Amino acid sequence: MLGLDSTRLAESIRFARDNESKMPRNQELAQAETFGREPHDEGVGPFADRGEPTGLIIYKGYVVAEWGEPLRCDMTNSVTKSFLSTIVGVAVDQGLIRKVTDTVSYYIPPIEVYNPLNVESSLLIYPFETPHNKLLTWDVMLRQTSDWEGTLWGKPDWADRPGNKPEEWIGRPRNVPGSVWKYNDVRVNALALAATCVWRKPLPQVLKTFIMDPIGASNTWRWNGYRNAWIVLDGQPVQSVSGGGHWGGGMFINAYDMGRFGLLTLHRGNWNGRRLISEQWVSQALTPTGANPTYGYMNWFLNTDHKLLPSAPVTSFVHIGNGTNFIYVDPEHDLVAVVRWIENASMDGMVKKILESLPR
Repeated sequence: MLGLDSTRLAESIRFARDNESKMPRNQELAQAETFGREPHDEGVGPFADRGEPTGLIIYKGYVVAEWGEPLRCDMTNSVTKSFLSTIVGVAVDQGLIRKVTDTVSYYIPPIEVYNPLNVESSLLIYPFETPHNKLLTWDVMLRQTSDWEGTLWGKPDWADRPGNKPEEWIGRPRNVPGSVWKYNDVRVNALALAATCVWRKPLPQVLKTFIMDPIGASNTWRWNGYRNAWIVLDGQPVQSVSGGGHWGGGMFINAYDMGRFGLLTLHRGNWNGRRLISEQWVSQALTPTGANPTYGYMNWFLNTDHKLLPSAPVTSFVHIGNGTNFIYVDPEHDLVAVVRWIENASMDGMVKKILESLPR
């Protein structure tokens, strides 16, 4: 009915299986092999063994192929960032944040940290109060161009993917906000903490209410934080969740729910006629970052100049997490693909195989 080439579709599934990630299925071991040479590399959030290579292909709204264990909830690592940036967008749409060019510090009071093992050890933190951090806007935090400085949940900003010059890790001059792109989970977690303060409730509850329930997601996904990432909010202990699985945690989710989120972004925030994310926000998320034109808002990776995926249209974009987990979104072909546990270098080959199966 849809004109797909079943032989080529089967080839794409075989390609996904043949190019399974070489990293261990034990995700704690995989994390150690990926980040184990970094300072402060110890995990502080939950991990879980992953399943076999898994995926879905959704063409014109129909699931036309699936493989592996699409109902299995696995870590999705930095695809979590796309969920985080989306609920920051909903906060803007709801008027909780007036505009992304506002400084984050304007919205964030001193935050009381809660230690569930010793309530007498709580203290106040000021994550946006240094002279540099006071300048940071929501926009530069979302684009990973903030150069936010500090330590959060026991992880200093310089300890995430540090350079090869230890003398520059501490005390280096800060970059002008917006001028330098650096993928950094400590800064992502600072944004998650700021969003928690704005919403005044746990972010998983916000995501469930405004995104996951309306798109018909299952009740099996979980958004986990770190064991020590607790604050006192309106007199109650609340966990500030992480934006990925660098030190454990992040979204544990099945492929079907990832596919639903991919469809929501394919349709630019509209779900069966109901507007869940504003058109304006999606446009901003898909606007290239000056310091990295293949990155929009986290974790919307863009195919600017075919640099990310040479075989795909420049209008396509991808939500990517370590593993590699990715949600490929292709408006030109009305296509969403969820691909889990494939070698990162095989992403373009996988997309190429899928596109070859479509009608010509």
